[in-house]
Amino acid sequence: MIRVILGGLLLSITHALIPNHWFPVATVSIAEKWTRAEAMKITALIAFLHTLSTIVIGILIGFIGFKLGNAVEIVASIYAPTILIGLGLIFVIMNFRKSPHHTHCHVNPEQIQEASKKSKTAIITALGTMMFFSPCIEIEAYYFTIGDTGWLGIITLSVIYLVVTILAMMLIVDLSRKSLDYLNKKLHFLEHYEKAISGVILIMLGIISFFIKF
Repeated sequence: MIRVILGGLLLSITHALIPNHWFPVATVSIAEKWTRAEAMKITALIAFLHTLSTIVIGILIGFIGFKLGNAVEIVASIYAPTILIGLGLIFVIMNFRKSPHHTHCHVNPEQIQEASKKSKTAIITALGTMMFFSPCIEIEAYYFTIGDTGWLGIITLSVIYLVVTILAMMLIVDLSRKSLDYLNKKLHFLEHYEKAISGVILIMLGIISFFIKF
């Protein structure tokens, strides 16, 4: 279970800090002169919609991993770490083969404002829709490998991902409203190397799992 918690925290935090997740919300909130309370509520809603689609798909993938784990129980302690390492290597290779382009669905705040001048609701709908249809692939892969922990592990990962993503995005949007350009520049590398960083995390978890059962 520690593996689920540790991996979930690392992947969720890395994912939430990627600029194209929070930067559009922060930019629009400043341009539209939203109050701090409005910005926080809207950020929480958009983060929830983004995590919702990821969690729904992840639960299905985790269930498949759970069933496979039961079917091959003898090698459960071997296949999960191996898949973690394999997926990690794939993500790293994918990142650097396409480097340095973005790996996630990019939300352009200027396009959203241009298309959504009618109302705040239209802006929120545009942001929420784009985020909902861009689930986190790295977390989805992790759901499969923790399937051997059963429903407890799958639900634990879902809760961690939901809570950490929402809180982290709210925090970074709140901070960015005071120093938007500075934070964007400092965290922009995550947007280019998200898959590589996530891949390294998966590889580390896989290697540790071979020697320590946690």
